Amino acid sequence: MNNSINNTLPRTHKAIIASNSMIKNTYTLLSMTLLFSGVVAGISMSLNLPHPGILLTLAGFFGLLFATNKFRNSSLGIIFVFALTGFMGYTLGPILNSYLNMANGGEIVMTAMGGTGLLFIGLSGYALISRKDFSFMGGFLMVGILVAFFAGLGAIFFEMPMLSLAVSSMFVLLMSGLILYETSNIIHGGETNYIMATVTLYVSIFNLFTSLLHLLGFMGGDE
Repeated sequence: MNNSINNTLPRTHKAIIASNSMIKNTYTLLSMTLLFSGVVAGISMSLNLPHPGILLTLAGFFGLLFATNKFRNSSLGIIFVFALTGFMGYTLGPILNSYLNMANGGEIVMTAMGGTGLLFIGLSGYALISRKDFSFMGGFLMVGILVAFFAGLGAIFFEMPMLSLAVSSMFVLLMSGLILYETSNIIHGGETNYIMATVTLYVSIFNLFTSLLHLLGFMGGDE
């Protein structure tokens, strides 16, 4: 029995060290990508660059996501992470400009930003402190995100504003769940690549922010 305990402790200790290292690397890279994305969004706003459109946005996003996943175990993966988050920052610039042109646009943007920050800190903090396993949410989140994604495309192409609002509400809930799920994965070893963990959390934050923007903009009565 003593031998069994002695053999287990080193493995447990190594698992804790690996988890702490994974958390540190992920949140360091996430902070850097968020800052970079914000800078690119600011440049896009100041230059008043046009939005690339839904088709080019999807092509750029999924293309860079594929490249990031393919090179996730090499230094090229880091480059593609910044390319992906920079591209998303560029697409965010025109969106922010459109809201800032509204009468109460500044308030809407700041409220959405504050809400996103509070939700992310609260949810990730809860997962980190409680160390609960949220892996059971994986299947539900995958199906929900696919349904919301295709419903969102339908709302755009068929110009259905009420469906678009419903999709934004769904994404707020789904991205909140994804933050819990991915943080749990990082803690419990379900995700061992900090590059992909960073991408998942970044996408969650991005979609949460833009969905809150849409909902707040509608409630503001100027959309």
